[in-house]
Amino acid sequence: MKPLSLAVAFLFCINSIYAQVKPNILWITIEDTSPQFIGCYGNKDASTPVIDKLAKEGIRFTNAFSTGTVCSSSRSTIITGVPTYKMGTGNHRSNFPIPKFIKGFPHYLKAQGYYTSNNVKTDYNIAKEKDFIRETWNQSSNTASWKNRNKEQPFFSVFNFAESHQSRTMSMPFEWYEKNVWNQLSEYDKIADHAFKMPPFYKDTPQMRKQFARVYNAIKLTDNKIGQLLKKLEDENLKENTIIFFFADHGEGIPRAKTNGINLGYRVPLVIWFPEKFKHLSPWGKAGTVSEELITFEDLAPTIISMTGGHIPEYLKGRILIGDNRSKEKKYVLLSSDRADNGIDLTRTITDGRFVYSRNFMPFMPEMRYIRYIEMADITKHMRSDFKNNKLNTLQKSIFKPRPAEVLYDIKNDIWETKNLVGNPEYKDVLITMRNQLNKEIHKIRDAHFMPEYQIELVSKTQTVYEYRLDKDKYPFKNIYEAANLSGKQGENVAKAQLKLLKKTNNIERYWGAVGLLSQNKSSIVSFKSELIKGLDDEYPPVAITVAAILYKHFKNHKAMQVLSQFCQNDNMDLALMAINYLLYEDNKAPFIDIIKAVHKAPKSNYNVKAASMDFLEIMKIEEYRSATKH
Repeated sequence: MKPLSLAVAFLFCINSIYAQVKPNILWITIEDTSPQFIGCYGNKDASTPVIDKLAKEGIRFTNAFSTGTVCSSSRSTIITGVPTYKMGTGNHRSNFPIPKFIKGFPHYLKAQGYYTSNNVKTDYNIAKEKDFIRETWNQSSNTASWKNRNKEQPFFSVFNFAESHQSRTMSMPFEWYEKNVWNQLSEYDKIADHAFKMPPFYKDTPQMRKQFARVYNAIKLTDNKIGQLLKKLEDENLKENTIIFFFADHGEGIPRAKTNGINLGYRVPLVIWFPEKFKHLSPWGKAGTVSEELITFEDLAPTIISMTGGHIPEYLKGRILIGDNRSKEKKYVLLSSDRADNGIDLTRTITDGRFVYSRNFMPFMPEMRYIRYIEMADITKHMRSDFKNNKLNTLQKSIFKPRPAEVLYDIKNDIWETKNLVGNPEYKDVLITMRNQLNKEIHKIRDAHFMPEYQIELVSKTQTVYEYRLDKDKYPFKNIYEAANLSGKQGENVAKAQLKLLKKTNNIERYWGAVGLLSQNKSSIVSFKSELIKGLDDEYPPVAITVAAILYKHFKNHKAMQVLSQFCQNDNMDLALMAINYLLYEDNKAPFIDIIKAVHKAPKSNYNVKAASMDFLEIMKIEEYRSATKH
């Protein structure tokens, strides 16, 4: 044999060994889907044979959680392995910088010889996203796949299917859904309006069933698309060298689920499938195993880097799930939910898998808060109409009302989260344990989102929020969290403590004093009116806006009305959005109609500000119509 032929043969052998040692990795991600709408998770009404087969042949996880409840925040954690509450990326479609040392984790796979491709969604919720994408992927586009890799080069490929997205399940007009989902299914595949059970927090009517059938048909179409991809993998003789991950980016794209800091917002389906060649890597045993261990999106990056033989950077604190370096299982995981589009919020959640405890730091915001992408949906319009006409039961009404500061659900016995156990003496010990664990975890990570988004933007002009939050002088987190932790607690004594916070020198402590007072009943603050009026002149805008909301809500104070009007028109998106959001839940909106009309028409208004103003105007149209018909 000639020397050149020997060299080629040697390289072929090396490549063959290399391919055997390095598995291909395929990620199949779907959008906006909770596990209870998939067959293998126990839903007999669902039609998901492809996903079910993958679970039967692989490992199915019952306690997998997104670290956010809307796509861009959850995806920032998926791609970096760093939770949003460390980076300040929890607010949907924000644009703040992260440290240069935090990479998209496929960057480390490329260093191990992998070809990385992403088809197609990015939505990573960070500044300079295009540069970040270029560094992360060999190819990221709507045609990206493993096909452009070198021969025998292992690949890490992501395929994201949008067929189950909220646009399909609720937000877009029904005619759009018919064209993009219903008409894409065979007659055999279509799921009729009567062929499923309705969640109990929805009124069971023909109109609601017509809308809710969209969920089942969208997931059916998604399952079909996954089947097509897996067939392609098999036809190209790649399946037996490929480990497959299947998961959703967060909870179901329906009212009360996505965007909410409860189990329905966080819990996702997750299946991992191992080919025979790499079954030894699985710590869960044989095919068809169901694992109850706790997993979050923070765990994905270190797991994949470890599987491919890479060095895990120090900043990645998630678990390694697979292989010889597998991490110890966790007893609890911390989850978070922040602003979604124009709907501001801050909820922190701890779960052990069975119990889910959530702390609502803005409890004056209901679960059905005004978010334009939700409000535009027919299903939401039906729900709001039934609520206004008193056609809902107590549970169904509750999602339109201010939330309690704390909720505790037993998911094992109450999958739809209908019974808050916080006041139940039988669960007192569970409540105390979960509450203490949440406080411990939040203190440990020094949660960046206890800064209002206005502050995050200020900080981001000079340094990253990730680094700023670690500075105990600049960000005195212990004091800030003590102030925030009063929010939602009721009574005059709590109100007095919150009033004292308005005199603190730290801007964020004053802000949380004001937010807490906004949750108080009028009877708890009536004697403090004159002291609150001083807060209208606070030099820190989030304080002045929030105090104005309190004074207008309870006393219809004229100066408060002026302050709110001014900030609704502010050029700073965060301040304008805060002011309009407070007004959305105010009973007497009429004095602000002309102001909000002007904001909505302004050509330079930010999308979220326009969306919030549109919600305001939609509400007023309904109120004006009802007033006219009464007279």
